[in-house]
Amino acid sequence: MSSGYPFGNPDGWALTCGHVAKQFAAERVLGRNANAFKNELSSLYGTKKQKLLVKELEKKYHYSKSALFELHNLFMNCVEGNSKIKIINHKEVDVALIKFEGYSRLLCDMFPVFPTDTSSLLPGKFLCRLGFPFPEFTNYEYDTDNDQIKWTDTGQRVTPRFPIEGMVTRFVLDAQGNHNGFELSTPGLRGQSGGPAFDIDGKIWGMQCKTAHHDLNFDVDQNVIRQGTEKRVTDSAFLHTGLCVHIDILKSFMTDNKVKFTEV
Repeated sequence: MSSGYPFGNPDGWALTCGHVAKQFAAERVLGRNANAFKNELSSLYGTKKQKLLVKELEKKYHYSKSALFELHNLFMNCVEGNSKIKIINHKEVDVALIKFEGYSRLLCDMFPVFPTDTSSLLPGKFLCRLGFPFPEFTNYEYDTDNDQIKWTDTGQRVTPRFPIEGMVTRFVLDAQGNHNGFELSTPGLRGQSGGPAFDIDGKIWGMQCKTAHHDLNFDVDQNVIRQGTEKRVTDSAFLHTGLCVHIDILKSFMTDNKVKFTEV
């Protein structure tokens, strides 16, 4: 995974975005479909009209050149030993709780701290977001004998974290007019979804979930000089902002599911 969220407590609970958590469920579904497809495919080899039958089988499983066939997730530096995960999705907001179960040791001894009083989360407040938008993992390969992707013990197993700052600009409201999110003046990057938005003291104020694109109506279509040569330039400018889940949503979601967390 190139995105995520720190463990919420020593009991193996973690927060992330709902759309990130869906990838874990998708892995199981894709795996079942791929195995079923391979089993049926093996029975077609050497038969008459093999090429036609294979195409019909691909159509049955909705496979095409652009269809996702296989997906594997690996939780790096999270737990030791074989473990399973339980996912609890928020019914309205892009948030999910993940519970690691069956592991032998939790590979984390530092846990997030949330503010007790959230009233100071106002426009003008600067926050930092953290995630893994530029993955450098190379510890995987294609196993030609078994026709599948697999993890390896070689290659790059770690990837650098990347922070990006932003100022709170506006609140995001739900249908009832309550704050369920806020906007930051800079975009969240791909791979930062589910990552924390925290202040200078390390307190968590929200969670990066989406990037919005605002048309500035500054279209450009003009001639410029580049290296002494005239060149035509066209451009449409957009302002990209980051959307975060509000701290109150995160705290109430954990409280409703009896997940312990630290407030200061």
